[in-house]
Amino acid sequence: SFTARLISKRLTTARFTTFCRAVKEDVAVAVDAAGTDRHEVQILATASDLHLTHKRRISRAEAVHEITETVRFARSLGVESVSIGLEDATRGAPELLRALITSSLDSGANAVVVADTSGCSTPQEFGDLISTVRGWAPPPVRLAVHCHDDLGLSLANSIAGLQAGADEVQTTLGGIGERAGNTALEQVVALLRYKGDQLGLYTDIDSAAMYEVYTLLRGVIGLDEVRNQPIFGQYAFGTAAGIHQHGVLRNPATYEFVEPAHVGRERSLIVARHSGRSVLHHLLGQLGAELTPEQTDTLYRRHILERPGGDCEDISVLRARLAEDLGLPR
Repeated sequence: SFTARLISKRLTTARFTTFCRAVKEDVAVAVDAAGTDRHEVQILATASDLHLTHKRRISRAEAVHEITETVRFARSLGVESVSIGLEDATRGAPELLRALITSSLDSGANAVVVADTSGCSTPQEFGDLISTVRGWAPPPVRLAVHCHDDLGLSLANSIAGLQAGADEVQTTLGGIGERAGNTALEQVVALLRYKGDQLGLYTDIDSAAMYEVYTLLRGVIGLDEVRNQPIFGQYAFGTAAGIHQHGVLRNPATYEFVEPAHVGRERSLIVARHSGRSVLHHLLGQLGAELTPEQTDTLYRRHILERPGGDCEDISVLRARLAEDLGLPR
């Protein structure tokens, strides 16, 4: 409740959401802490027989009853925006999903969140589901998708959901979430920046500001930096392969589709054993060193091909070592 109260006092234009079980006490605590202004209460609905039987141990009828009663209670407290989150919807029977949605909307809910809780869906399957749900919950009901990345398809599923009629995607910075994580905000934003016209989708999020916020978040929660994660990975805009480096040194567009600055990142050349001579020639040129082919080959073997350790290093580190080796100013 403290966090909800803090957020509600600091926001000025954005809507914020509290996540509640289908329990009146949860909703009462959320409203008491954060009020009702720009506050959306999202109520969790159990949307698959698997969860009903093995986790909740209640019937379909009981699931429908508890969600409708909790939605009514939220509206009675003055909450204008009430959403239902359909947990495990991608494994839920159509008749159960429809009952939960229609009864909730009749009770005052005005938004529906369809969750691929176990990350089991494919884009075709998820798009078909969203299209079906959109038929049960037509505009102005807001339809959102909530996807997990267990099969590496959360981004693709989210986009399929948007194209099938969803209005928004629930995301997290860096894809932080249960197990393999959720749909990553930065990946959605980058995709819409470069493919939005083609997809018929749009966002006005400032993509260049996200990485700074993500870095701050990582520091707060003690999250290690992932090397090969799209957009926010340590080496997402770094290249180590000699063939790639040769192209990037001539024109970065040869191996970059996403411009690093557009997402708050910087380009880097990384030195590894499979880096070629192009990066070495580049640095020697910067240092003003004129060497024979034999001398260059010696430096290549010492500093690149036979370099100790398996980790990569930034090009600036190699430049400093070369300058020291050759007795040149850095």
